[in-house]
Amino acid sequence: MTSTFEALLPSTERALLHRVATAQAEGRTPSLVGAVVRDGEVVWTGSRSCVDGHAPDADTQYRVGSITKTFTAVLVLRLRDEGLLDLADPLEKHLPGTGVGEVTIAQLLGHTAGLAAESPAPWWERTPGALRPELADVLGERPRLHPSGRRHHYSNTGYTLLGSLVEAVRGVPWEEALRTEILEPLGLHRTSTQPVAPHAGGWAVHPWADVMLPEPVEDLGLMAPAGQLWSTAGDLCRFAVFLAEGDDRVLRAESVREMRTPAAPPESGDWDSGYGLGLQLVRRDGRTLIGHSGSLPGFLAGLWVSVADGLAAVVLANATSGLLPGAVAADLVRIVAEAEPRIPEPWRPLPGVDPALLELTGPWYWGTYAYGLAVVADGGVELRPLRGQGRASRFLAESESTWIGLDGYYAGETLRVVRREDGSVSHLDLGSFAFTREPYEAGDAVPGGVDEGGWRGL
Repeated sequence: MTSTFEALLPSTERALLHRVATAQAEGRTPSLVGAVVRDGEVVWTGSRSCVDGHAPDADTQYRVGSITKTFTAVLVLRLRDEGLLDLADPLEKHLPGTGVGEVTIAQLLGHTAGLAAESPAPWWERTPGALRPELADVLGERPRLHPSGRRHHYSNTGYTLLGSLVEAVRGVPWEEALRTEILEPLGLHRTSTQPVAPHAGGWAVHPWADVMLPEPVEDLGLMAPAGQLWSTAGDLCRFAVFLAEGDDRVLRAESVREMRTPAAPPESGDWDSGYGLGLQLVRRDGRTLIGHSGSLPGFLAGLWVSVADGLAAVVLANATSGLLPGAVAADLVRIVAEAEPRIPEPWRPLPGVDPALLELTGPWYWGTYAYGLAVVADGGVELRPLRGQGRASRFLAESESTWIGLDGYYAGETLRVVRREDGSVSHLDLGSFAFTREPYEAGDAVPGGVDEGGWRGL
């Protein structure tokens, strides 16, 4: 989301305020703050409060619950990018003695390790972390409920293990790694593991009466990597920009895109949501959103990013229940996207194209399927069907004659140019598929050969 700051229209701002006000009133939450990012800039913030003159702003801290998991996932991906671990590694390789060491790091990140959702009683979110001083206390006597790698089962205990993994590999406490590797580089100075004024208090609102009860604020101890953080709408907006673009000081764009890739098939009948590596994925109003929701007693939070629209929204509230902040944040994205759709960048020609690459453009045939090959930025290419449905992919240049698939069916596959002895192009090889200039042309490199009788009528 590159920065091209432009203020929202007054009508859009009113629609956003109306949505926030409605959410606070109908959700019966003591206070609520929302913010919207467009093209890398905060373009709107708004809030409502039950106390006149004390509305929060984008610098007021709230507890953000499981949004913490996304931060923990970034720390793990950093270790992978540095070569200190592999996501396919079993946990035991880096954190021995847990009793569930055969599960992989990737499975923990994507909630497919089969671990229980919660730690044993008492309710960990409302009791001191000192009650669970060891990982065995967090995992309990039956830590695994499902076979590893088979299904998505959300697990707070899994992210406790990931936090301990970070400490074991990095050699510093999770909190220190978080501060030095994410918070400081991204300028998230109002994000912390303990509340720092100004901050909201957490409240439970009676389900059948308009009265409130203060919720306790506990240090979660070993469970901190699953939900400890406090943050502000302003800080989470900056974090949202990072989740859209990456930042080489923290995590490269390629690794951030990997976080957005579904880690497991969705549940049966639930094709509008999924989970990547520390990120929730949903389809709302015809657009893909990535981010995370969060809750702890007294607090609710939601952060959603629409990369395609260059938009993100954050909603924070201080009530235990009664509100779905993720739904409200998604609505804020929708309001701006529909009222002020993104204006595309002007078309501009590429700075230059190698004539040898330009020679490869145009139609190619895989059997009788017609495809078109086009040049894109940085020497990359795009292969798309010319008619009907088909396998479309973008490819990143690896050398002058090879490209690596970035998405779709051919993600990770190699596209290469095969030349004849005289240097002319024979065909394109894509994962053993031969793409030729003509469909089943005699003399071309067609696997299985071409019938000598050639094309014929009935």
